[in-house]
Amino acid sequence: MRRVVFVIFDGFELLDLAGPSSVMAHADGYTSEVVASAAGPVRSSSGIAVDAVFGIGGLACDGIDTLVVVGGGGVDAACHDTELVAWIAAAGASARRVTSVCSGVLLLAAAGLLTGRRVTTHWGREQQVRLRHPDLVVDCDPIFIRDGRVWTSAGVSAGMDLALALVEDDQGRAVAHTVARELVLFLRRPGTQSQFSVPLWSAQPSSDSIRTVVDAVHADPGAPHSIADLAARGGVSTRHLQRRFTAEVGVPPATYVERVRIEAARRALAENDEPVETVARRCGFGTAETLRRSFHRHVGVAPSDYRDRFRSTKEYA
Repeated sequence: MRRVVFVIFDGFELLDLAGPSSVMAHADGYTSEVVASAAGPVRSSSGIAVDAVFGIGGLACDGIDTLVVVGGGGVDAACHDTELVAWIAAAGASARRVTSVCSGVLLLAAAGLLTGRRVTTHWGREQQVRLRHPDLVVDCDPIFIRDGRVWTSAGVSAGMDLALALVEDDQGRAVAHTVARELVLFLRRPGTQSQFSVPLWSAQPSSDSIRTVVDAVHADPGAPHSIADLAARGGVSTRHLQRRFTAEVGVPPATYVERVRIEAARRALAENDEPVETVARRCGFGTAETLRRSFHRHVGVAPSDYRDRFRSTKEYA
C-alpha cells in the first residue's frame, strides 16, 4: 500500500483535500493520512472542520510515498508556521513524490522543495508566487505540471485531475479509467489543458469602444482583425486602441485576438472532425502550420494531440 499524507491548516480549501483523497480511495492501493500542526479539528475555508488525526509531532516523516500539500486562504499564515514548514521540508525530502494543490505550492516553496522547478498554481496566486519565489518557473496555463518527482496543480478541481494522473502513473490507465467512471470525471484533461478561458484571464473593458472591439473578436474569431480593422470597429485611432485596449484588458489587441482564436480552435478540435487545416482557416490562423506553432506556444501540444487526448477523456465521462 502506498502511503499518502495530506497536509492541512486553518483556512484550507476543503475540495483540495476531499477531491484528491476521494480519487485515491476509489483507486485502492493507497492509505491516506491527514496531518496538521496539531491533532484535532481543523477548520476549512468553507467552515467545515476536518479531524487531523495526526499532529506534526506525532507523525513520522519517513515512509511517505506521496506528500500532498493543499491550498486555501489560510496558506499565507501557514507559511509563517515555522514548525509546520520544517516538517514539510523533512517529509518532502524523503517522500518518493511531492505534490501541491492550488496555493499549496507556496508551502512547498517555503519548505525549500521547489528550487528551480517549473510549477503551476491557481491563476489568482500567480503574481504572489512569482514575487515571493523568483527562482521558480511559474506557468499558470496548465492545470497540472510534473517536474521530476514534484507535481503541482492549479486551483481546486484541478486537484482531482492531478490525483487521476498520479493513479495512472502508479497503476496504469485502466485503473485510472475505472476511477474516473466511478466519480463521473473526465479521464483525463491533459496537464497542458488551460486552467482558464479568455473571459477569466482578461479584465473586462470599461469603455464602450473597447467593449465593442472585444465583442467583435469573440463574435467572429476568424475575421481578419487587423489593428486598423479593430480601431475602425471601435471608432478610435490605432494608437488610441493600442493604448486603451492594453490598459483596460491587460494585454495588447494582437495578443488578445490570438488567445481568442486559440480558444475557438480548441472548441473546434474537441467538438468536430474537421481537418486541422480547416480549423486553422475557420479560426483565423490561415494555415495549419501557423495554428500548430501558436497551439504549441499556448497549449503545449499539437492540435492533433489535443484532439486525441480530449476525445479519449470524453469516452469515460
